[in-house]
Amino acid sequence: MSASSIGDLEKRMKGALDVLLKEFSGLRTGRASASLLDPIRVDAYGVETPLNQVANISTPEPRMIVVSVWDRSNVSAVDKAIRNSSLGLNPAVEGQTLRIPLPPLSEERRKELVKVIHKYAEDARIAVRNVRRDGMEHLKSMEKKGEISQDDHKRQSDQVQKLTDKIIKEIDDRMAAKEQEILKV
Repeated sequence: MSASSIGDLEKRMKGALDVLLKEFSGLRTGRASASLLDPIRVDAYGVETPLNQVANISTPEPRMIVVSVWDRSNVSAVDKAIRNSSLGLNPAVEGQTLRIPLPPLSEERRKELVKVIHKYAEDARIAVRNVRRDGMEHLKSMEKKGEISQDDHKRQSDQVQKLTDKIIKEIDDRMAAKEQEILKV
């Protein structure tokens, strides 16, 4: 396995970490953030469209998100999409503007969010371990074909394992930080 192959494995593992961070950004911490609405898709013009492609999203106050819909005909679709999301938000419609107050997080909701954080982190760990397995199988087949020696196989397997451990530690660190953020707010 060449250095580029190790680099490819690292890129794939970091991809799992990037997905995790994107999922974390969508979790509500009690503080308004435009990224909170990133996962919401709106049925606009007969097509599922990301909310940020049909409206402007801003946070004028720490506990308020304002969504300004560009096309009046999409206001009810945006309202419906936000209400039906798993975020538990209730927008107030004022013309083409939706005001979304963020209620303080209850203790019960915080515990639910911590469970979601753990699930997202576990999914990321599984993705990283799958990449590791692919790399190890590739090394094993290269050794069987005689492309690398047993010593090279051992050395490169150790490299793949160290990379896996590093990325999983980063996932765990990010999970712990997000958990603290949710619990202390």
